[in-house]
Amino acid sequence: MKIVFYNHTGKVSGAERLLLNASRRLDGVEFDRIMVCPADGPLADLAGEAGMTVHTVANLEARFTWRPGAFLRYGKSFVRVISDFRRKIIELNPDLIHANSIRAGLVATGATMGLKMKVVWHLHDLLPRHPLSSAIRMVAALSKRSRMIAVSQAVRRNFCGLLSPSLHNRITVILNAIDLKNFSAIGNDREEIRNGLLLENGDFAIGIVGQLTPRKGQMELLEAFEKLLRKVPRAVLVIAGAAIFNRDGEYEELLRSMALRLGISHRVRMLGARQDVPEIMRALDLLVVNSRREPFGLVACEAMAVGTPVLATACDGLPEIIDHGRNGWLVPFGDQQTLVDALSFLAERPEVRSELAGVAREDAAKRFALERYMNELQAFYREQARQADRGATVPVATTAASETLALQ
Repeated sequence: MKIVFYNHTGKVSGAERLLLNASRRLDGVEFDRIMVCPADGPLADLAGEAGMTVHTVANLEARFTWRPGAFLRYGKSFVRVISDFRRKIIELNPDLIHANSIRAGLVATGATMGLKMKVVWHLHDLLPRHPLSSAIRMVAALSKRSRMIAVSQAVRRNFCGLLSPSLHNRITVILNAIDLKNFSAIGNDREEIRNGLLLENGDFAIGIVGQLTPRKGQMELLEAFEKLLRKVPRAVLVIAGAAIFNRDGEYEELLRSMALRLGISHRVRMLGARQDVPEIMRALDLLVVNSRREPFGLVACEAMAVGTPVLATACDGLPEIIDHGRNGWLVPFGDQQTLVDALSFLAERPEVRSELAGVAREDAAKRFALERYMNELQAFYREQARQADRGATVPVATTAASETLALQ
């Protein structure tokens, strides 16, 4: 089965890392793997290192906007990329196209009109309230060749919107996963990493890991951290991550200036992008996921796997991972006092953190292992191949395994 994986950007974040991990584990005899992506980023090289055949296409410039000028520019980019991708697809003639985002799904669906190729949209994101979101749902609903994989029940509900009867049964939920070999609780480098972070004995290390962008709530966490220091003066905030997209560069500078303005920069460690995320997580006493929107929350699974307790906002896909008080702690986004109180409560109760972390490690191994993900993904691909052989047009029901896992 020849599969083309299409990514609309050459940059690498959580969705791309999962795609690369999965592609390495696909049966090389059963599945012929091809990556199609822009050349302006590390993804093409990483895909080649993962054993994939790589082809490059034009970069897609498209974002949700209300500005007429930008809307016109993005529309022209879509037309150019669709044309470029169509030529590539006719040349490659795959059995299935796995589009690794909503925007990639739009490109792939447009580029394959009249070609009768199956297109899978991998829904990693939540659609915002915008007229374009309704148009995107309509394109997906009208394209009978398209199927969708959602990373959580929250993403499936969001993507369906008011078109639930048309789309619900065509969306299969496959929860994201991590490679437990990379995220292990076993390691003797905790003290070395803490020394490298300039942490002293007795410091309570709180971390937030991921792309620097307003959606991730780093600014709100900084403000809460300033209040926490009045209760827990030995607290240290570790911010690991960098701005991936150009428009977030200013946000990174705002975080630095805010720490200075609040007078807490001496208790804040801004690390930038790191290649040793599992080790950083093991060195923390608590990981915080302070997102205002979160389709899934892969970083929470990673922390759970390494044995670091997690405090997260109760938004979107995160409650599908974290069961409050059992394997982690949940707070509403934007309630600063509740966040401060939760941080203080957990800082002062190492026994609670230890109990949460122990249950979380077991849950990560059972529910978020890459092996479970690969079993469900390959079963999904095989079902698409069987339907193509039969010429079927009936909707694909969500797999029982992913439905059960997503509702736990």
